[in-house]
Amino acid sequence: MSMISETTSRPRLQRSNFVREILETVILIGLVFTLVNLATVRFYIEGPSMQPNFWAEQFLIVSRVHYLLGNPQRGDIVVFDPPGDDGTPNEPLLIKRLIGLPGEHLEMINGQVYINGTPLDESYTKEPCRSNCADRAWDLGENEYFMMGDNRNNSRDSRVFGPVTKDRIIGEAVIRYWPPQDWGLVTRYRFPES
Repeated sequence: MSMISETTSRPRLQRSNFVREILETVILIGLVFTLVNLATVRFYIEGPSMQPNFWAEQFLIVSRVHYLLGNPQRGDIVVFDPPGDDGTPNEPLLIKRLIGLPGEHLEMINGQVYINGTPLDESYTKEPCRSNCADRAWDLGENEYFMMGDNRNNSRDSRVFGPVTKDRIIGEAVIRYWPPQDWGLVTRYRFPES
C-alpha cells in the first residue's frame, strides 16, 4: 500500500492593510469632528445674568440642530446675537431664557411677567425684579421672541434691546461640560399648560 501524499493548499487569510485601516480611522474621526462642529457651538458664560441656574466661567454645548428641526419653546435656554450688535467684541453673543413666543402680548407689571394677561410662574429666577422692571408691554411679531435673564436685576435682555428674531438665534444650550463638578444636561423649565 502506498501512501499518496496530496498537497492541498490551504486558503490564505486576507491580511488587513494596517496603513489603510489607520487612514480610514483618521478620516472617520475627522468626519465625526466636522459634523459635531457643524451641529454644535461651544459657549462660555460671562457675567451673572443667568444666576442662580448658570454661573460665570461655565462652558456649554449649544445645539444648532434643535431649531432647524423645530421652533424655540418657552423656557429654552437660548444663545443668540442681540439686535443692534455690530459684531465687535464689546457685544458678544448672549445667553438668556426664552420667555415670549411669536404673536404673544407680554407685559411687565410690578416686576411680574404676564403672557396674554396670565402671570408667568418663574420659580427659576434669582430674586424678585426690582431694577429695569418698569411697567411696560410688548406685542411680539410672527418671527419675534422675548429673552430674559434669570437674574432679572442684573441682565441686559429683551427689556433693553427688544424682541429677537429667529434668524439671530444660534441655538439651544443642551450640555454643561465645564467645570467638571457642574457637568450635566441642561433641562428646559416646563411651564404649566395654560
